[in-house]
Amino acid sequence: MVGVNQTPALHQLVPLAADLDENKVTPGLLGFVIFAVIALGLWALMKNMGKQMKKIDFEEQPEEGTPAARRDSGGPAPAGRVPAQSPAPHPEPKAPGA
Repeated sequence: MVGVNQTPALHQLVPLAADLDENKVTPGLLGFVIFAVIALGLWALMKNMGKQMKKIDFEEQPEEGTPAARRDSGGPAPAGRVPAQSPAPHPEPKAPGA
């Protein structure tokens, strides 16, 4: 008598099905699968981009306003500091009578 027990359960679900709007469109399973594939593809691309960015090796240029930038560019030295200069060349001694 398994069939007798299942019949009342199906009749209880009929009012729930009547509440559904037949003009309403939902994405369903196909929409979820497409969204999941796009999300996985984006995740894979971001992971690969992270690997590529770690491979890049460069030396960052100092900003214009920092003392290191002024020292490297030949600009004015910061206040209170004396820029390193090469010693002035000494004049050659002249021979007497020259």
